[in-house]
Amino acid sequence: MNTTKLQDLRIENAPQTLREIVLERLRSAIISGRFKSGERLVERVLCDQLGVSRSIVREAICFLEADGLVEIAPRSGPIVARMDWPQAKQIYDIRLQLEAQAATECARKADAVAKAALKSALRGLQDAFSQADGDEKKQAIYAATTHFYQVIFSTAEHDVAWEIVSRLNARISRLRAMTLATTDRPVSGLIRMSEICEALLANDPQRAAQAVHDHLIEATAIARRLLKSETQQSGAS
Repeated sequence: MNTTKLQDLRIENAPQTLREIVLERLRSAIISGRFKSGERLVERVLCDQLGVSRSIVREAICFLEADGLVEIAPRSGPIVARMDWPQAKQIYDIRLQLEAQAATECARKADAVAKAALKSALRGLQDAFSQADGDEKKQAIYAATTHFYQVIFSTAEHDVAWEIVSRLNARISRLRAMTLATTDRPVSGLIRMSEICEALLANDPQRAAQAVHDHLIEATAIARRLLKSETQQSGAS
């Protein structure tokens, strides 16, 4: 068989499977807070809401459990994984170490090609933040933010570190949804990431690391306040 004649048959962008659609919708619902921490995920109800079979819902729940968004509670079955302050603190500590190092190295290595990619990623963030409020805006912000950091880690050639961050990405997005929703933030997340980008474009490692530090310390403080308040409210109820 002459394979060269069959190149036009190649499927470049395969459509999403039903399982992938269900997985993405459930992931989005958990990250955005539509499903609350500790809430039971009843398979029968989810099947009715999504219009799919129980086997597809079970597969999606297995993936969400691997992402750290779902946990299996004794006698209760799958529930939305509880996010408390000690867990969140560990995630922010890991991010601070890995992102500051990646930003430092990115600032040293950023050439014209990398700078063009950084500018494009920042424009993507600005476009996402400018959308009308709603779930689509949130999803756009999560995707654009992930891409922004991916460019930083890729330019720094910190591939293993990016693998670690990627494994935490679902939980990072969940925390990001909380901190982005606050209206009393001293400096917006977009401004903080713009400051990071400016330092990288200036090839200033020290300034880049400091910008990452300022951004994450601020986000950590917001998450700490929100999660501790949530814990107190749950204990009182």
